[in-house]
Amino acid sequence: MNTRDHHVGLIVPSSNLTMETELPRMLRAREQAVPEDRFVFHSARARMQHVTPEQLRAMNAQAERAAAELADARPDVVATACLVAIMAQGPGYHCTAEESITAALRTEGSDAPVISSAGALLSGLEALGAKRIAIVTPYLRPLTDAVVAYLEHAGHDVVDALSLEVPDNLAVARLDPTDLHEHWRRLDLTRADALVLSCCVQMPSLDVVQQVQDAAGIPVLSAATATTFRILTELGLPPVVPGAGYLLSGNVGAPVG
Repeated sequence: MNTRDHHVGLIVPSSNLTMETELPRMLRAREQAVPEDRFVFHSARARMQHVTPEQLRAMNAQAERAAAELADARPDVVATACLVAIMAQGPGYHCTAEESITAALRTEGSDAPVISSAGALLSGLEALGAKRIAIVTPYLRPLTDAVVAYLEHAGHDVVDALSLEVPDNLAVARLDPTDLHEHWRRLDLTRADALVLSCCVQMPSLDVVQQVQDAAGIPVLSAATATTFRILTELGLPPVVPGAGYLLSGNVGAPVG
């Protein structure tokens, strides 16, 4: 059997603990199902400890430097993985961020496509055809409100949103994902087409995405599963990861455009 290595570059907050665990776990699970595809990960970090508007802006300012470092590894795709850092800058900013990182990569001779977790979530919702959504975030309420405004500007009706009010990014990573079994039940899903169980790549949710989907009866996704979906589609691979929710079930095609 011939195997193919796919090199995945990640730009993550310096205090990130979750994206570099959940994303590899999903792609390792995919390797078990499709052993001819293997994934290699390379990360560059941008300083951020507290989820505040000031630190989020400062982290965004480091993205081009991080992209230049990743370019040296010649990744096949690059994902910048802090959803709220993008969405807090105002509607449509994921396009600006992706273009800036792309330019930095091209300057260093890398032709890797670029995705952001913010843009990936929008792509995932589009692929699901989900217009009315409910979300769970770990953020303080003003940042959750900014995320809601971003999603609604992109054409989604956020029918309910739960904010867990955790400002420290390391504390977010240490939240118990099993608590999401209770959190999602606090949401009104009567009008929702889909549930974003973790609207943050730092808040763990992978262990319960499939379980909550089975209980809720609607598609359940997270910022991390949406980012994985986009990584696979950008690599030209079927977006299939066992047990990671409907978006990665193999029954959902890449969005058009």
